Amino acid sequence: MEILRPEELERIERDYAAGVPARVILEIFRPRGVALSEATFRKYVQAGLLPRSRRVGRKGKHRGSQGLYPVAAVRRINAIKKMMAEGQTLEEIKRSFLFFSNHIDQLEHGLVEVLDGFATELDDRTFEHRQRTQLQGELKALREQATALVRSVARFGSAVTARRTTGDDYGLAG
Repeated sequence: MEILRPEELERIERDYAAGVPARVILEIFRPRGVALSEATFRKYVQAGLLPRSRRVGRKGKHRGSQGLYPVAAVRRINAIKKMMAEGQTLEEIKRSFLFFSNHIDQLEHGLVEVLDGFATELDDRTFEHRQRTQLQGELKALREQATALVRSVARFGSAVTARRTTGDDYGLAG
């Protein structure tokens, strides 16, 4: 079963790189006959299968804010629906690598946020040349270690949760 083809997923990821509202996600799947209601979408988020949204203000007076989900949510829904079509239950899917992918993504995002914050502080503060060079080198090494850590955790998670298939079989790589 192929709900969204890889090239469609890549186009959606390009078009919505900044995030995608839940209603747009539902609209992406509706023409393909995928049973995905707002309640089911919320259930997937609450179960930890999909990332949570972040609130983003709208331009204009009294326009409020809207929740934007990482575009990876589209790829994950595609994988969930494919796994369900193969007969896997929601519990089995939760025990799969898909569930841990959210946490790994959060880990990666958190590390990037912290290291970017350190970079900003380093740029904004006064240091003698030698100390600045040393700190910049340490920051570069930390970024490399963080990248390696996230890759190792993902590889480990994939090995531990492997069933008869891997996340790549569901279009999660990318």
